[in-house]
Amino acid sequence: MARLLHTRPAATGAHRRTALVAAVLGCAVLVAAGCSSSSSSSSGSSGTASSRRPEASSFSGQLPSALASANASVLESVSAAAASASAAAASFEASVSAQIAAGRSEAKAVLDKTQGAGNAISDVTITGLPKAQAAGFNAALVTVLNNTQAKASYAIKVEFSEQSGKVVDTTYLNVKDLAAGATATPTAFSSLDRDQALVSRVVQAQRY
Repeated sequence: MARLLHTRPAATGAHRRTALVAAVLGCAVLVAAGCSSSSSSSSGSSGTASSRRPEASSFSGQLPSALASANASVLESVSAAAASASAAAASFEASVSAQIAAGRSEAKAVLDKTQGAGNAISDVTITGLPKAQAAGFNAALVTVLNNTQAKASYAIKVEFSEQSGKVVDTTYLNVKDLAAGATATPTAFSSLDRDQALVSRVVQAQRY
C-alpha cells in the first residue's frame, strides 16, 4: 500500500508534463495556422489591389479633352482677332489710299509751284488719331476751312517725322471745290514705321 501511494504522484507529474507538451504543441499549431491565414489574407488583399491598378496602356499621354478643347478655343480666338485686325488695317489703308490717290498728283503739281508754306496754311489744322482708331497706322485728321466767299480747291502737304524731327514720310491731300464757309476733313496717314509714334504736321497748304 505504501508503494502504491509513492508511485501515484510520479504518474501525476508525468501526466502533467504530457499535458504541458500537448498544450505547447497546440499553441504552435494555432500560431502556425494564424500566420498561414494572415499570409493568405495578405496575399489575397495584394492580389485584389493589383487587379485594381490601371493598365499602362490606358494612358494616352494627351491632355484631357476638356483642356484640349479650351486650348483650341483660345488659339482660334487669337487667330480670329489677328485676322480681324489685319482686315481692318487693309480696309483702312485701301480707303485712305484711294482718297489720297484721287488728287495726289494734282496737289503735288500745285505745291511744286508754290513758294513757302502757301496762301492757305492758316486755313488748315491737323489732329493726330489714336492708332487703335486708325487700324495701327500713324494717321491724322486734317481739317480744311474755306474762309473765302467763293468755292475753292486746296492742295496740302503733310509730313510724318520721328520724335527727333527726322522726316520719314510725306503725303499729299487734295480737297476739290470746297464751298465758301464749308469744312472738309480728309485723313493723312503713313504706312511706314508702324512700330513707333510719328509726329504729323502740315508744311504746305495752297488755295487755288
